[in-house]
Amino acid sequence: MIQRVTVPGLFPPPVYSHASVVEAGTKLAFLAGAVPLDADGKLVGEGDPVRQAEQVLANLGEQLRAVGSDFRHVVSTDVYVVSSDPAVLSQVWDVVEASGLSLGPHSSTLLGVACLGYTGQLVEITATAVVPDQE
Repeated sequence: MIQRVTVPGLFPPPVYSHASVVEAGTKLAFLAGAVPLDADGKLVGEGDPVRQAEQVLANLGEQLRAVGSDFRHVVSTDVYVVSSDPAVLSQVWDVVEASGLSLGPHSSTLLGVACLGYTGQLVEITATAVVPDQE
């Protein structure tokens, strides 16, 4: 259902693939950015990008379950981190990797950005996932 491609002529990515190919006719879910808010709309992990990444991934998992999918079926993500420090981006990526999201491995872009939508927000993840047929 998902073909993950690492291009031999390119530098090998650490824990993601260069491309993911999904066969036509497969149901896809395009998820809005998961943010570090709890169910009451309160920011989790103020000032702590690692804690925020954990909350974002928990919320992303909820979004996936709501559409009948899960981390194993994610084909692409964009990970946004409010920082210009590669070490901070790396800390957030370590959380993504530990979550199991990168087991595909899926195609991903990790970005340092100036700001995100909520005051104090440091991390956001968007995703595209396959919604497997229900058996």
